[in-house]
Amino acid sequence: MLKFVSRHCASRVLASSLLLLLSACGGGASDFPPVVTGFKVQSAQYSRTAVIYIGGNDLRSSMTVDTGGACTNPSFSSNSSTSLLVLNCTLVKVGEVPVTVKDGNGNVVYQTTVTVPKPQVTVATSSGDITLELDPTAAPITVTNFLNYVHSGYYTSTLFHRVIAGFVVQGGGYTTGLLKKPGQTAPIVLESNKGLSNLRGTIAMARLGDDPNDPVGSANSATSEFFINLADNTYLDYQTAKAPGYAVFGTVLQGMTVVDDIATQPTGTVGLAKNVPLTDVTITSATQIK
Repeated sequence: MLKFVSRHCASRVLASSLLLLLSACGGGASDFPPVVTGFKVQSAQYSRTAVIYIGGNDLRSSMTVDTGGACTNPSFSSNSSTSLLVLNCTLVKVGEVPVTVKDGNGNVVYQTTVTVPKPQVTVATSSGDITLELDPTAAPITVTNFLNYVHSGYYTSTLFHRVIAGFVVQGGGYTTGLLKKPGQTAPIVLESNKGLSNLRGTIAMARLGDDPNDPVGSANSATSEFFINLADNTYLDYQTAKAPGYAVFGTVLQGMTVVDDIATQPTGTVGLAKNVPLTDVTITSATQIK
């Protein structure tokens, strides 16, 4: 749930801001200016559709809402009316988001500031739950990619298939029998040089190892697999274009004891794969909770 602090005032709208046209909200010409008496954000999470309720009197289809680019892909409920506008849009920023409602002449009718929290995901495993907090400000491509896999249910029944005590636990791409899970989407651009470091308790994307003959191809190769650092593995950070490191995109908020427990599991070799837990450590679900 988003927290907001509202205030009535007139201010200049940023020229670069996204103007969201409020349509299908009913009402026609009126001698009375629109008045906003209430503003509420419901079911709002980063990368998901937010539902925004704007209540008042003489609200019209010519009104616009400026979110500074934080809310995109707008759509509007057909049951909007002159007393209640219902706006649906996708949140693509976190932090303090200014929102300005204007009438058809560009006059400011209402302003409010919405606080969008960093996204959190609970990864339920056969060893216990791990809650992650993600950083879309530093690594927006990586966070959005991870959340897309979360929302699609891709991580269900995948394994932590690579466990190295004192180093990392890695998962998100294989199922029982060390079978590659189908359904991975296209590889993403590497975001390893964004100020986040591979410290203990951070989560980063796995990818192909560095290839001096193809540094760009190996760098931009992450899909669904991720790892959690068990130690301060700063040598995994960006070094050079030929040693671009691994992109950190969040931290373990709760459940590091579960991660440490997974790291104690006996491992062996399966086919060509080493450091495979001898007993499956399964991800039963991954759910965005905030």
